[in-house]
Amino acid sequence: MKDILSLNHQQLQDEMVRCGEKSFRGKQIYDWLHVKLVADFSLMTNLPESLRGFLKSNYRIAKLKLVEQQESKSDGTIKYLFELGDGNLIESVLMPYRHGMSVCISSQVGCRMGCKFCASGIGGLERNLTTGEMLAQVYQMGRLTKERVSNVVVMGMGEPLDNYEHFLAFVKILTDEKGLNMSGRNITVSTCGLVPEILALAKEKLQITLALSLHGTTSKKREKLMPITKRYPLEEVLAACDAYTNTTGRRVTYEYSLIAGVNDTDEDAKELVALLKNRNCHLNLIPVNPVKESEFSSPKGKVTLNFKNKLEKNQINVTIRREMGADIEGACGQLRRKFTQK
Repeated sequence: MKDILSLNHQQLQDEMVRCGEKSFRGKQIYDWLHVKLVADFSLMTNLPESLRGFLKSNYRIAKLKLVEQQESKSDGTIKYLFELGDGNLIESVLMPYRHGMSVCISSQVGCRMGCKFCASGIGGLERNLTTGEMLAQVYQMGRLTKERVSNVVVMGMGEPLDNYEHFLAFVKILTDEKGLNMSGRNITVSTCGLVPEILALAKEKLQITLALSLHGTTSKKREKLMPITKRYPLEEVLAACDAYTNTTGRRVTYEYSLIAGVNDTDEDAKELVALLKNRNCHLNLIPVNPVKESEFSSPKGKVTLNFKNKLEKNQINVTIRREMGADIEGACGQLRRKFTQK
């Protein structure tokens, strides 16, 4: 059955006309799905009973079954393990901040990028998520907490730009004024650096934030952590990010996972300054989350703070990401892996 949650406003009207209904029925259904966040056709009370029955027989609303929920005792972060309609598992995370509720969603079941410090890619890629399955994560966390989601980060399991068409449709529905009407500035997409997709996204001129997983200051260093660098050298990736800023007017966020003894030296700090000093960007330092299958660990003592200070002395706009969910297997893919290995 067709995933009706993946259809945008015009597509849903066209779909209803194709089925012999008036186009306004599509508008009504869209409002139920994307404003009222209803996930059951029988609750769409302004639709004729016959139409509700037809929808139930011919369409599905992407649904997520809650399998496990872990809440951090230290910061209130909630990690959800959801089961998709085909039995695959994905993770989503809700993070409470003073400015509102942020959620981090997955874009794929697994990942094929193979980054050495990430649990999501262990076992490779199962499949892409549909637009509806991505939206369902945002809507479901809103329903579970009875809170309006104010910020969305596509930084969970998977490489979003490796699922480009579904991701793009997801953003357009999420920011649609006829739906949740979320500001594009409240959406962040994280990528390991797929150059053609970054350039394509720039041409869309959306106001979303692009976050590049950098993690290494040269192609040689980055390649040891992120195999995708063999296909797209760091220089090409940075040029694509510059193009994104020039086209959209939006500064890029560079994410740098600090790994003890790997990329946290004085030399790394100097090279990072050289890379970023002339760029309109923000640097996010992330002490790496420990993953059981990886030998990597976060720097000890004041190494992270000292690293930050060296960058700031050279006028780099930098913050240390607040560590959240460390006591609930905060790294992407850990909870899913625990269940799939049972």
